[in-house]
Amino acid sequence: MNEVNGAIGGRDLRRTRSSEIDPLRQAPAPSAINRAGSSQFDIGDMLRVMVKWKWLILASIVVGIGLAVTATLLSTRVYRSTATLEINTTPIEVMGNNRGIQPKMRGEDQFLQTQFGLLKSRSLAERVATMLNLGSDPDFVQGGGSPEAKRLAATYKLAANLEVQPLRGSNLVALSYTDLDPERATRIVNAFANGFIDSTTERRYGTTAFARNFLQTRLNVTRERLESSERQLVDYARNKGIVQLGGGGAQGAGRDPDGPTSSSGDSLTTQSLVTLNAALSSAIGERIAAEQRYRQAIATNAAGDIMQNPTVSGLRAERAKLEAEYRERLETFQPDYPEMVALRTRITEIGAALQREGSQVSSSLRSAYLAAQGREAELQAQVESLRSSVLDLRTRGIGYTILQREVDTNRTLYDALLQRYKEIGVVGGLGESQAVVVDAALPPRSPFKPSPIRNLLIGIAAGLAIGMAIAFALDFVDDTIKSAEDVGNKLHLPLLGLVPRMEKGVSIIDELTNPRSEVAEAYYSVLTALQFTSGSYHPKSLLITSSRASEGKSSTSLALAQNFARTGLNVLLIDADLRKPSFFAKTVTTIGLTRLLSSNEALPEHVVATNTPNLSLLPSGLVPPNPAELLATRRIHQIIGEAASIYDLVIIDAPPVLGLADAPVLSSICDATLLVIEAGSIRRAIVLNAMQRLTNADARLVGVVLTKYNPKTSGYGYGYGYGEPYGSQPRKTPMLDIAS
Repeated sequence: MNEVNGAIGGRDLRRTRSSEIDPLRQAPAPSAINRAGSSQFDIGDMLRVMVKWKWLILASIVVGIGLAVTATLLSTRVYRSTATLEINTTPIEVMGNNRGIQPKMRGEDQFLQTQFGLLKSRSLAERVATMLNLGSDPDFVQGGGSPEAKRLAATYKLAANLEVQPLRGSNLVALSYTDLDPERATRIVNAFANGFIDSTTERRYGTTAFARNFLQTRLNVTRERLESSERQLVDYARNKGIVQLGGGGAQGAGRDPDGPTSSSGDSLTTQSLVTLNAALSSAIGERIAAEQRYRQAIATNAAGDIMQNPTVSGLRAERAKLEAEYRERLETFQPDYPEMVALRTRITEIGAALQREGSQVSSSLRSAYLAAQGREAELQAQVESLRSSVLDLRTRGIGYTILQREVDTNRTLYDALLQRYKEIGVVGGLGESQAVVVDAALPPRSPFKPSPIRNLLIGIAAGLAIGMAIAFALDFVDDTIKSAEDVGNKLHLPLLGLVPRMEKGVSIIDELTNPRSEVAEAYYSVLTALQFTSGSYHPKSLLITSSRASEGKSSTSLALAQNFARTGLNVLLIDADLRKPSFFAKTVTTIGLTRLLSSNEALPEHVVATNTPNLSLLPSGLVPPNPAELLATRRIHQIIGEAASIYDLVIIDAPPVLGLADAPVLSSICDATLLVIEAGSIRRAIVLNAMQRLTNADARLVGVVLTKYNPKTSGYGYGYGYGEPYGSQPRKTPMLDIAS
């Protein structure tokens, strides 16, 4: 009867697999298990690693702080003193030729870089070393040697410790010097600032002195040349009989500088010719005017000069009066009237007097005309004579003009050089204004190095960086399954639930009794995930195993069995761990899976009820000497098939996979296999090996339950030592209360 029931159970089991559990058969292929998953590092991983290795990181930070404090206490105190300079990028330069003060154009950036280079130059450092006599200071220059060697050593030390820092967006430059002595650092940086200004002034003065000497030499040569040319000019004029009025040349105001060869030359003959020529022009004009008046008087006999004569004017007025009176009386008296005859006689006499006066005026006009004509002729003769003399003078004045031009050229050059020499003499000490001290250096109150705060920050940063580097290196080397991401990325299996780690002293029974505990809630989530995995159905037979012992497979079996039973399913929990059973009855020891495997007894005779409704237990029974041989028989197929036909769900608590053949055999029979992994304890290679063995046995892996998970550290776990053989020590505390 039992054999028949087993056969029926086997057929039912195969039918159930084909009709309901096909969705659970999507186990990963061996190639998928063996290949490494691609993981992405994000902020969550970083925080997880930092929390996991927080004590290592904190220890590294403490060590960094300790080293920073030690370095600060043991370091030599170094002081820094700073002075501020202003460098003018548009200096002024005194320009010649009466052009006043104008800006000198040049590249601003190039000029500033040149000044920075001068501040860092060895010559300036050598000047400061000589100025402060630092070569003889034993505190500044260590060791012996010649004075020259010490001065050179001081120079190199000054150049090495000087820092030139331009202030962005301005023409200000900060000069900083570091030294063990704050007072000496102040003296040195002020000496650098003043030495830079002094060296610039000296270079400018040297350039001015060179220009002054050059101009002095040129002035002497030009003066000698001017004096020689003037002597030659005077000797030539004396020999040629040339008398130059007004000095000629450039000094003659408004005169032609060409001398006697020009049309307006200043020689005596030329001046006389000019004067006579002007007089001749005036005489010609007077002669023409006199001739015109004379000819008009002859032609009209009523010349203007006659009419303007006072005597003639009086006579003409008197005659006109008498003629008027005569005409007036003629209306009364006869022409032969005595008074009328007397008036006519008087009028006749006045006419005769007018003719006599006109003749005298005409004679006077003719005399004036003849006198003007004679004067013109005389002046014309003198002008012709002087014109010949001037032409001869111009012939003789060609050499004079050449000498005069040479004198003028030399005099102009001499005046220009003399003016430039005077300008350099007056403003040569000013030249360019390049740099001024804005803030002189003051003795520093606190050391520049070491900086406690900076060293402390460096120590903290270095400790944090080293600690995190070590933590990430350890985490990278650590390939244990720690989080949900590891399950998907490294194992390529769905994660059905995360079961948190229980506190010390708390048993799984206590956690499952409280339905609101984190553990109970986690296992409820696993139940839900199992239902979602297979759609609206649940597997008829579920194998729960792990890679190695103590990962929580028995606790998971118990929790799932109780949860499914609370949902109304008739659940059978089989303790198939024949080496180290987890579930057994205190009062019943003769029944169990071991006896069923070795006999043909019916399954119900060995099933006991529990204190959880709808939950029954098939204990393992007595520990057999050959568990692997018992599970390798066909009897286990019959037992599981019979259980699946009687109960709604059969949950099998199997032994670990590695090192044992029990779990692969059982997984090949069950509809689904659930792998339990302890978070942060099992390495990836071990889990993959276990998965490979299950897959080779045709197991249907539905997912993973990650137990003993610490949500605060996301990966803290405890390693498992391979000490005593598995099953050598029997379990002393039952995990399930069996009803009596």
